[in-house]
Amino acid sequence: MDPEGFGEPQGGAPMDVGGWLAASASVAASLAERPGVAAVERAAGLVADALAAGGQVLLCGNGGSAADAQHLAAELVGRLALERPAYRAVALTTDTSVLTAVGNDYGYAEVFARQVEGIGRPGDVLLALSTSGRSENVLRAAAAARQGGLRVVAFLGPEPSPLDQTADVALHVDGDAAGLVQQGHITIGHALCGWVEARLAGR
Repeated sequence: MDPEGFGEPQGGAPMDVGGWLAASASVAASLAERPGVAAVERAAGLVADALAAGGQVLLCGNGGSAADAQHLAAELVGRLALERPAYRAVALTTDTSVLTAVGNDYGYAEVFARQVEGIGRPGDVLLALSTSGRSENVLRAAAAARQGGLRVVAFLGPEPSPLDQTADVALHVDGDAAGLVQQGHITIGHALCGWVEARLAGR
């Protein structure tokens, strides 16, 4: 169910497409204020520093946020705008054998934390995506990252989250529905990737 009433027809009425597009535009326009340019640049700086030092970026999330994690990993490994060497980035959402083995043996809450423990190294960065800010497997991944000496950047929705205390940088997006928050996440994610490319290319 869509609590905002954008996505589910009520009594056979069609979705309010105009309302959704207006809400989407409003979220996009608000990003310069929250999370704000400075916060996005701080997050991008952590990523750039890790990559410049030979480290890697790990990404995790659930559902649409899993897709966003994979999208941003692809921008880093491939490219966003500049021709440059590939960057080391791994979405922890893609290896079905690892996900199902860890989920079966340890529980779904551990599917990302176990991977962070296994392949994360001090100085790496974890990008943790959660529209609610309360997904248990993402919270545990962030805790494992901090314990392992990784830096943590959290992509969040509008509400306070335990990740506010765990993350080095918490990027909140003011959206009234998960889909709107996810649109904000991919927008600031693209900005982050573009900043990293320019920084590492010396531009």
